[in-house]
Amino acid sequence: MKRYNVFHRVHSGLKAMLYDTSMCLQQTDFSSSEDADKALEQLEIVIELFNKHTLMEDTIVFASIKQTEPSLLYIFENEHHEDAVLVQSLEGLHASFNLAPNADQKLAIGKMIVQLFTEFTIFNLRHMANEESIINNALWKYYTDEELRMMTEKINSTYTSTQIDIYSSWMMRGLNINEISDWLKEVKNTAPDFLFQSLMQTAANELNQQRWQLVQEAITDGAMLA
Repeated sequence: MKRYNVFHRVHSGLKAMLYDTSMCLQQTDFSSSEDADKALEQLEIVIELFNKHTLMEDTIVFASIKQTEPSLLYIFENEHHEDAVLVQSLEGLHASFNLAPNADQKLAIGKMIVQLFTEFTIFNLRHMANEESIINNALWKYYTDEELRMMTEKINSTYTSTQIDIYSSWMMRGLNINEISDWLKEVKNTAPDFLFQSLMQTAANELNQQRWQLVQEAITDGAMLA
């Protein structure tokens, strides 16, 4: 039986953000203030959302199995510490870039940012994959799918509307058509209509014409079957 994956949607969005930001930084001319500012603004958003995501995992997801799986959590909490060190290093390079007196130094620091963000991306891709395998298996031993969905709702309630909008946009970019359609149907059936309409608008904004048409068809078919 397929179990509820508390990580999948948000991880799909975070992975899409990592891929996109990696390419953005890789293509950035750090001697151009306009180009660099745009890329570093996206880097700041990535850091903010990953910090928030890590906090939610520590305080809600990991806390739910702290008593039953302490040795397992020790490993993942240490990984979160490693991730925090990478974040601090990225923030330090960003600060150094802003203080660099000339284009040559900005280019050199920009190259370091690209290299370090590559390490950050690789680390987090591996970390998220392990969470979806190892932590999920632990959660499934102790919690029902309904309890795990309630855990997701508890996490979502801690985000600001701006953060939710950003996460939703990236999840639309990272999920496949069936996953997006199932997500929209779930919201339509369980949430107020204004939330469903808002998410539909996000889908319309983020999906290309072909993907958006397929989602609309899936939603309509689901409504007809219901």
